[in-house]
Amino acid sequence: MTRAHLPGILAMAAIVVASNILVQFLFGQWLTWGAFTYPLAFLVTDVMNRVYGAGPARRVVFVGFLVGVGCSLFGTQIIGEYGPLVTLRIAVGSGLAFLTAQLLDVAIFSALRQGRWWRAPLASTLIGSTVDTALFFTIAFSASLAFLELGNDVSWAGEMLPLLGLGPVAPLWVSLAVADWMVKLSLALLALVPFRMITARLVPVS
Repeated sequence: MTRAHLPGILAMAAIVVASNILVQFLFGQWLTWGAFTYPLAFLVTDVMNRVYGAGPARRVVFVGFLVGVGCSLFGTQIIGEYGPLVTLRIAVGSGLAFLTAQLLDVAIFSALRQGRWWRAPLASTLIGSTVDTALFFTIAFSASLAFLELGNDVSWAGEMLPLLGLGPVAPLWVSLAVADWMVKLSLALLALVPFRMITARLVPVS
């Protein structure tokens, strides 16, 4: 890891810390503010991959993972109105989802890096975001995984409601996951603009 990689490391760490804080605050009925900052981690990973290659991108991912673990450990020590701000299931789901999705992003980007400039970042982010959402919400809230933390009552997440308030009936956590996924997909498209601008400046120099 060289000094040139430091901006990517700091950006990833800042995004992870900010997302862990902002996830405590609701935005509407189905989202938290963290849903709008966390997807930027994929932008950082993709920029690092395009400019410096897969190796440095993976190292930045591992830094983000370690920062996330630190945030989770800190959150387990803060007691809110309904118990610790971060439960074991949320910590495991968050860490596993982040690491799996980001490493998958790096692998897909690397496989497509020789194609059109937008193909690698778009495909890797869309697939990575989908895997991230599926893993996190399933591990953190699915009733089928209640054995992971028997003392943690997440029955509220299993309340049967119309999907996003207007679709077929589904557990509440599914609506939360779908809303989160839609934001990630939207930001994946928007992130192509800063990705193009940043890499256009850095790739010739690197």
